[in-house]
Amino acid sequence: MKNRIGYLIRLYIAIIAIFVVEKTIFMMVDAPEGSSYGIADWWQMACNGLYLDIPMTGYLTALPLLTLVVTAWLKRSIALRRIATPYYIIIAAVTGIIFIADMALYPFWTFKLDALALSYLESPQGAFASVSAGFIALRLLFISVVVAATACILIVITPLHLQPLRTQRQRVLFTAGFVVFLPFYVISIRGGVGESTANIGKVYFSDDTFLNHSAVNPTFSLIYSLDKTKNYADEFNYFSEEERKEIISEVRGERGKKGEKGEKGEKGEKGDLSPNILLILMESFGGQFVEAVSGRTEIAPNYNRLSREGIVFTHCYSNSFRTDRGTVSTLSGYPSFPTLSVMKIPAKSRTLPCLASTLNSHGYTSSFLYGGDINFTNMQSYLRTGGYQTIVSDVDFTAAEKKDNPWGVNDDVTFNHLYDMIMKQKSQPWHICFLTLSSHEPWTVPYKRLKEEIPNAFAFTDHCLGEFVERIRKTPLWKDLLIVCIPDHGFQYPQGISHEEHHRNSMLWIGGAVKEHKVINTLMNQSDMAATLLGALGIDHSAYQYSRDVLSADYTYPYAFFTFKEGIGFADSTGYSVYDIISDRQWEDRSADNVKDKKAAAATRIRKAKALLQTYYDDFGNR
Repeated sequence: MKNRIGYLIRLYIAIIAIFVVEKTIFMMVDAPEGSSYGIADWWQMACNGLYLDIPMTGYLTALPLLTLVVTAWLKRSIALRRIATPYYIIIAAVTGIIFIADMALYPFWTFKLDALALSYLESPQGAFASVSAGFIALRLLFISVVVAATACILIVITPLHLQPLRTQRQRVLFTAGFVVFLPFYVISIRGGVGESTANIGKVYFSDDTFLNHSAVNPTFSLIYSLDKTKNYADEFNYFSEEERKEIISEVRGERGKKGEKGEKGEKGEKGDLSPNILLILMESFGGQFVEAVSGRTEIAPNYNRLSREGIVFTHCYSNSFRTDRGTVSTLSGYPSFPTLSVMKIPAKSRTLPCLASTLNSHGYTSSFLYGGDINFTNMQSYLRTGGYQTIVSDVDFTAAEKKDNPWGVNDDVTFNHLYDMIMKQKSQPWHICFLTLSSHEPWTVPYKRLKEEIPNAFAFTDHCLGEFVERIRKTPLWKDLLIVCIPDHGFQYPQGISHEEHHRNSMLWIGGAVKEHKVINTLMNQSDMAATLLGALGIDHSAYQYSRDVLSADYTYPYAFFTFKEGIGFADSTGYSVYDIISDRQWEDRSADNVKDKKAAAATRIRKAKALLQTYYDDFGNR
């Protein structure tokens, strides 16, 4: 029995060690010119890389583990090394090829090998056209060496023969041990017991992109991306290219106007200041909870009060229905999709602009605060790539602070932490993005103002917001502070509300940087926040192709477009329509009272929605 357990332990450690050695070689060979990394950098890379190395090793040792259990009931010895050798060769070949390919391509691509590489195999001539025959021959030699070395190591640590277990008791004990061990084994493959499974973002630990990439297991990266890469540009081709362009020109107009480019307005029109910017992404804080949208006053009295002193946007439609999608829409000004999450596809998300990187280029420092698991939906990878230099998440809080909410740290604790972060800011100007958490199921909050648990959870977040604002208002920082409050997405409450109600939310600007109260009833999306904010700061936002400055005089056709899992929605001055993309039918429709031909108006809205969806998939697929 000891022989079997010892073999499994040796195999597991050997594969982990091979992964660490490969990543060490990658770090040494592909380090950017002029960079200097020490032992401490290597140690952090190796330790953080285990978050992916362990799950990958779990997958690779699953078959040997199963073999040990099955053969435990055989009453004769087996030639284990002979049986296992073909499997080792396959492992060595797959991991070795991926390792060398990743190392060879990284200097050209500057991102880790993923399924995007497979698309080039459709045209191998073009794929290899930019490299010399010598380059290819040398890499083939490296592959041969790595594969041979890996296979030899695994073969050598494997016993020649596996002796049978002598007694029935030993067989039962070994099998029982396997049953007890199996849940822990599955957890190691999954990547833990938290909400997030193993993903690329878990290994990101540094502001240095190369160090983060060094920690990524290339085999895991490729396999992880296989189900997240397809030819997105081929999806939802409702119109010919000519017809699509014609419809889009009606919707978006010509780009390149003053407001669209985010050029500075006249002095005093938009301002020339560089205020400190606090962006609060309010979890699920839909319009039905705030007075400016729904007329309800009892749930969010603080938000309502602040809306009467700041700038409130009453028709700010959320782009999607999940935090990962809403975060990208807000920070990158990019639309959301019904069938995919941009955040989960690093090869695509890294091509997007991000508010943090834009502000950083104008002298800001950028931080992100979230009381939950920052690796959920690959969020950390997106944020790091997007320019957030400091990231605070659940791991930075004590167990006592996390005990009351299964998702992480409640908003009273994180708002206090936010205040402390602001007070400790040494450089000016700064930008902090804070994602709240408590207004998320299961609605466990230390607050009992309202009887119904769902509204009460939102009331708690509102309470925390109100206390924070009044606290920060008393400091000198208030004078040059702009606070933007916007939901990451809406929420289906009460059950049965329409998709339009679900997505129609608000946005609030408050702080000393806001000089007068305004109510903006213009139709917009949360993705328009980026261009609107940058336009107000006089910062160019031309990189935010799908974000619109709704305060610009050039914003002549207000509309909102939103998505959910099965469909799309479109709203303009004529009304709104919701379309089911699965069954190809209209779900919801309401035209304005002054619209005479309501059927034709609905058809036009759906036509525009389809054209936008096609445009967005084309853009995403071609990134």
